Amino acid sequence: MRPPRWLPLVGLLFFSLIPSQLCQICKVSATDSRRLEPLINTMLKARYTKGIQDANVLLTLRLVGIKNQSLEQQLSQQIKEDINSREMELTSGQLALGILALGACENPDEEFIRGAHLVSKLGDKFQAEIQNMETHDGNPLTNYYQLSLALLALCLFNGSYSITDVTYYFTPENKNYYFEDQFSVDTGAVAVLALTCVQRNKMQKKTEASTEDKIKNYTATLADKIQSEGKQGLLGNTFSTGEAMQALFVSSDYYKSETNCQETLRTVFYNISQKAFFPPISAAQILPALMGKTYLDVTNSSCSHNPVKFNISPEKPGAVMPTTAPLNISVKYSVRINETSQTEVTVRNGSVFLDVMKAAQEKNETLFRFTVEETSWGPYVTSVQGIKANTCDRTFWKLLSNGQPLGQGAGSYVVQNGENLEVRWSNY
Repeated sequence: MRPPRWLPLVGLLFFSLIPSQLCQICKVSATDSRRLEPLINTMLKARYTKGIQDANVLLTLRLVGIKNQSLEQQLSQQIKEDINSREMELTSGQLALGILALGACENPDEEFIRGAHLVSKLGDKFQAEIQNMETHDGNPLTNYYQLSLALLALCLFNGSYSITDVTYYFTPENKNYYFEDQFSVDTGAVAVLALTCVQRNKMQKKTEASTEDKIKNYTATLADKIQSEGKQGLLGNTFSTGEAMQALFVSSDYYKSETNCQETLRTVFYNISQKAFFPPISAAQILPALMGKTYLDVTNSSCSHNPVKFNISPEKPGAVMPTTAPLNISVKYSVRINETSQTEVTVRNGSVFLDVMKAAQEKNETLFRFTVEETSWGPYVTSVQGIKANTCDRTFWKLLSNGQPLGQGAGSYVVQNGENLEVRWSNY
């Protein structure tokens, strides 16, 4: 994505073309490119109705050069309509993602960004996050993933932000990089991309050497933390690996090792074959890195260049095999706050966690009532028994199965017969 023509970008392009600015990438070879087609099919064949929540898909389509004019126009129009109707209630991360998608690779949507003063408004939302941290024990209005995404968009589109705030709040030791004492790989990855952009801009503006050194050290430390979360080809988990790869491309020599690269690709290819990257946002987040791109490339002149030609065709439905699986299954479900409320429900075989929550609520609304918020990743549990998750208090509702935290959301985790499911009030 290139920023609007009225913004100076010669310096940024210059630094982005210096070989040392891109340490080492790990991308899919032309001969293996067909293995990415399921990801592209997932994005092209989905139904999109959620406006700004689908901005990841538009960003990826433009960034990796997949041409589908009708879908691109549909997504663009829905995102712009969503911004126009809900501008005040959009979070910093949502608006940042909208700017990245709409401004991608020098296209007519840049006029909308300029006319609606979106970059300036994002700067206001970013500052509101900082002010909330100053008054609420260092906690932003949203989270550090969104804060980092906002900083990245402001940096790429020459928005306003304080370098003093960046050096103060983006230290690698900040508690907001952690979720229940576990380093959040995707949060750290987006922070690395944002800090790398800031570092390049500061190099142009001749910032004090001490400030440059701090940002450089932050980036290196966060990259080390990302690498330390690597296991069996994944960085963090299946869904954080794409953005983690992007971060390591610009901050580390991790992928100079052919072994590391091949291990990552082998694991990702396997997960693609297992249809792990669903919904479309998960495909959109992994695909740029596999094509050797990062979100920093959105302001490069070669942003949408893609020499690979994909063979996109309708997938043939597989044969339906008769099954002897039971139509219904029995699942235990509990809500744990200070005390534990338990029940057992019967749901259809193939049901997801959310179906169990609905069945429990029908049995006893007082104990098991809940609310969800629709996100691009699916429904997110926002309250149970009227108790709401709160980012200022760093509280949330944790989903567990047989005592273990789930890596999938309430709308995607398929439950099994006899399983013990739990929703637990937690701090992070």
